[in-house]
Amino acid sequence: MWLERTDGPHEECGVFGIYGHPSAAQITHVALIALQHRGQEAAGMASVDGERMYNHRGLGLVSDVFTREDLARLRGHAAIGHVRYSTAGQNTVENAQPLTFRTHRGSLALAHNGNLVNAPALRVLLERQGSLFQSTSDTEVVAHLIARSVQTNLIEAVRTSVSMVKGGYAFVLLTDDRLIALRDPYGLRPLALGRLGEAYVVASESCAFETIGAEFVRDVEPGETLVIDAGGLTAIAPAQPTRRAMCTFEHIYFARPDSDIDGWNVHAVRKKLGRILAERHPAAGDIVIGVPDSSVSAAAGFAEASGVPLEMGLVKNKYVARTFIQPSQALRDLGVRLKLNAVRSVVDGRRVVLIDDSIVRGTTSRRLVQLLREAGATEVHVRISSPPYKHACHYGIDTSSKGQLIAADHSVEGICREIGADSLEFLTVEETMEAFGVPQDAPYPFCNACFTGCYPTEVYPISKEQYDVSQQGVGV
Repeated sequence: MWLERTDGPHEECGVFGIYGHPSAAQITHVALIALQHRGQEAAGMASVDGERMYNHRGLGLVSDVFTREDLARLRGHAAIGHVRYSTAGQNTVENAQPLTFRTHRGSLALAHNGNLVNAPALRVLLERQGSLFQSTSDTEVVAHLIARSVQTNLIEAVRTSVSMVKGGYAFVLLTDDRLIALRDPYGLRPLALGRLGEAYVVASESCAFETIGAEFVRDVEPGETLVIDAGGLTAIAPAQPTRRAMCTFEHIYFARPDSDIDGWNVHAVRKKLGRILAERHPAAGDIVIGVPDSSVSAAAGFAEASGVPLEMGLVKNKYVARTFIQPSQALRDLGVRLKLNAVRSVVDGRRVVLIDDSIVRGTTSRRLVQLLREAGATEVHVRISSPPYKHACHYGIDTSSKGQLIAADHSVEGICREIGADSLEFLTVEETMEAFGVPQDAPYPFCNACFTGCYPTEVYPISKEQYDVSQQGVGV
């Protein structure tokens, strides 16, 4: 039977790669710590020294997965690394990345940020041809496509194979003698290029470059392929014209505020979102509080524009993982209780304007309002620096089922009642785009599908006939 699309949660991850540095593994280790916010359930690394490939991966934070001895064993001048959080029930070592393979082309390691919407369909085809899968990750589909490609040139094999997948992705691949990085044709998932002395580096976010002392060079263009080897850097432009559709939610929530993505600084965008929120959706309050950490910048913008004092009314426990990316609702509920505490001396007897970046399932917002009321807040007015999150994301964020989203079947007034706030308002899509300086009458160079339901790609696998082996160049 032709495999249908599943609606389980998908992952948001971080990738890093370096070529041409004698301490590649140690540099990658530090960079992965800088990208830890993108995935906290598994981490891994692969390296090469010109003779063989080494790899290590495991469950947990980067600091849990790698010991000093592990890093010493990861020898070589080139490495790729990955941080991940899992799909529900699939947090296994087998799904940790990078995935490594021995093929007739030599050693291959592959790491991926994003989600491939037609991976189930391709997996069925590959299994019918005899491929044996070792994981349930959609990333492994690409590795099998590369291994079975009829292209004799490795770069063409990679490019042809990746052209068969649909969705949002940033790939880093490591072979015996080169590092390859690719970004999807819409630029849905971020990827940047940097320099560390004579070495080249690539990363999901530029904050990793700052941490390792590298220089940001530029963003990888949508659909672009970078090949880095002993001869230097080769950039291969996409074969077909591309249309930018960068994930807006990267700027709103996922990325670190010190990162620059596609020409926009994340902190500056969030602060502008907060200013627009104050101008268009004001609230009568005595203090403004931002939900740490991703909403602090927006709260600062709201406070500056409104003249209402900014206060630290919520304190975050830094040793608790993000509640949004926990794999079950029970863990999300517990995570909210462990993660944040209200500062009673700041909140007691005051009208609070609570700034948050989004409301996805509603669990966190409900608990935050309750925390503030328990701490003595007389009123809690919630302002969200994004539009209502109504539609599932199919490109790598943990909301692949519309039924998980409170805004999908609740009005703003209904959400307000559900979370127990005195008032609730969101930005519109047009106001959100204004923060990026995009005119309202211009095409938006972003994916706003989670707000609008308009997806830049197909979100269901296309028919089996359209993936006929003979037409797609998959070797038998």
